[in-house]
Amino acid sequence: MLQGILGRKLGMTQIFDDKGRWVGVTVIEAGPCPVTQIKTTQTDGYNAVQLGFGRHKRNTKAVAGHLAKANVKDPIHILREFTVDGEPPVKTGDTIKVDVLKGIAKVDVMGITKGKGFQGIIKRWHKNSGPKTHGSMHQRQHGSMSSAEDPGHVRPGTIGFGHMGMDRFTQKNLLIVRIDDAKNLLLVRGAVPGPNGNYVVVKKSANQHVAVAVSEEAKIEKKGAKPAAKKPAGK
Repeated sequence: MLQGILGRKLGMTQIFDDKGRWVGVTVIEAGPCPVTQIKTTQTDGYNAVQLGFGRHKRNTKAVAGHLAKANVKDPIHILREFTVDGEPPVKTGDTIKVDVLKGIAKVDVMGITKGKGFQGIIKRWHKNSGPKTHGSMHQRQHGSMSSAEDPGHVRPGTIGFGHMGMDRFTQKNLLIVRIDDAKNLLLVRGAVPGPNGNYVVVKKSANQHVAVAVSEEAKIEKKGAKPAAKKPAGK
């Protein structure tokens, strides 16, 4: 069964959930996504469904020809695959909407993080700064990166300054707060990687356990003991 969809991050806001709790959520425009290709074990060695999302100014001739086979006329911005167990439940040309995520408690959202440009070692790797008094000239510089005699060079993989951000990152186990079928909106609790307008991939999380808050009275009753009687006020 297909349990994923493509979307675009719209931003963050705050809402009240079904229990009246005030939570911060990220609004994702999830779908509609046309099915552009079906892969099976007979033809490709595995079962998968390829989805498209987002308007594009124009596609290359190769991509346009690929979309024409699925009867998709509008240019598509991104194409992504979702593996499925067994035969794919959809066919080429179908449209996947946000209701495909109904019945799922948690999702993993993958996106590209914000680009920070060229940054130093303190901001990039959270290293400690140098002394700020007594004429110190290296408040924002790194310290020793290797020994002079052995090995006599900086080892590969040593952290340092350089480009920060623009990495693919997956935020896991985000709780689904609300699904709006009419507007194709998905509201998840917490933050999603990337700036507003960033394209994201939403998949079902492996962990679907949702913690439920239990009152102290319920804990005592579960153990078989009676809760202590409350004393009258003023005594």
